Amino acid sequence: MKLMIASDIHGSALWCEKMLSLYEREKPEKLCLLGDILYHGPRNDLPEGHAPKEVIKLLNPLKNALICVRGNCDTEVDQMVLDFPVLADYALIYADGHEFFLTHGHHYSPQNLPPLPEGAVMLNGHTHIPKSEISGGVHCLNCGSVALPKENSPHSCIIYENGIFTWQDLSGGTFAEYAV
Repeated sequence: MKLMIASDIHGSALWCEKMLSLYEREKPEKLCLLGDILYHGPRNDLPEGHAPKEVIKLLNPLKNALICVRGNCDTEVDQMVLDFPVLADYALIYADGHEFFLTHGHHYSPQNLPPLPEGAVMLNGHTHIPKSEISGGVHCLNCGSVALPKENSPHSCIIYENGIFTWQDLSGGTFAEYAV
């Protein structure tokens, strides 16, 4: 199974379009969005190209390819305009013999793990910083941020295929890999 994992679009049509260009090139079976889709929240500046209504138009046609979880900036109002579920705190995917726990990162994190078996993979965003670590026997991978990267990291996402997680900038350049 091939997956694309992204987070923290924060209403930027500009960066959402770049993410979707990479999605078209990579052709994953599913695009997993780990929250903070439409709004930027009070702690972040407006991202470049902020246009939440355009992000809605870009994502709704992909509703059958999306798996989404709720971020700390996502609300019930967002669900009224999005044609795919966005309000679950987590999602589970089983692929290639691995259990993937998808979450935003504001409830569950490497410091506050959900009940997962050793060897499971937790995928999150929220901090806007790409990272990989093992915590309590769980592989914890942060995809970074599509629109508002922090700590000099690139606008990024993860491509998963055949047990390999590859961090890519939105032009498709690889900057890190992790194998499970």
